[in-house]
Amino acid sequence: MTPTSNSPAPVSTLPMTGRLKTLVVPGIAALLALAILVVLGAWQMSRLAWKNGLVAQVEQRTRAPAIPLPGRDAWPRMSAARDDYRRVTVTGRFRHDAEAYLYHVAGDSRQADATRPRGQGFFVLTPLVTAEGDTVIVNRGFVPTDRRDPATRAAGLVEGSVSVTGLIRYPEERGALAAPDDPARRTFYTRDTAGIGRTLGLDAAATAPFSLDADAAPVPGGLPVGGETRLVFTNRHFEYALTWFGLALTLVGVFGAFAFQRLRGR
Repeated sequence: MTPTSNSPAPVSTLPMTGRLKTLVVPGIAALLALAILVVLGAWQMSRLAWKNGLVAQVEQRTRAPAIPLPGRDAWPRMSAARDDYRRVTVTGRFRHDAEAYLYHVAGDSRQADATRPRGQGFFVLTPLVTAEGDTVIVNRGFVPTDRRDPATRAAGLVEGSVSVTGLIRYPEERGALAAPDDPARRTFYTRDTAGIGRTLGLDAAATAPFSLDADAAPVPGGLPVGGETRLVFTNRHFEYALTWFGLALTLVGVFGAFAFQRLRGR
């Protein structure tokens, strides 16, 4: 007679020692998988601690009073870990003839604000030269794609000595999906301060190894729009950690049920 789906599972005739041996390979595989899941969960918890520290650090630096931007003698002692997002003030003259453009999509769905720009466009990067001859590349703010040409926003090309307050920003790593830069059109897709400086023909020894994100101070004509530094960071590491640890617990339960049935001879 052909057994039906309701037929009881066949009972193994192997002795207990033999049944234990059949669990060796599945047990090793389950143990390796469990170790991987636990390591992934622990890694996400370490990332959570790092992200929380970063958020607290950025909040503290961005709310602190602005200090004068250190001169070139101090730049070698500065670093991203100690100075990224620090508020500073610098005075000098813009070199509008040497503008560069960093592609950017403005707007943040997590912080909808109708008063802030949205959509595709560019950050306008302009060298600012101090009275001492130091140069810092200033991200003056966002312009939409159709206002990239300086002639369409001539009022914002401020002449003479200006003071800029903003946040120090160190170069970022190029993402795997980032488009290639277009030096011929002074268009960039990664905040590469050194590469931008070379394209603009700036003296590397006199140019800061970081850029400066200008704040939201009004600009004649309204463009560029400053104060666009993104200060809200995605932080889902705790959720990811719970997922990995949950899978680890599920694996333990599944393997325990499997082993129980195997040892019963099923």
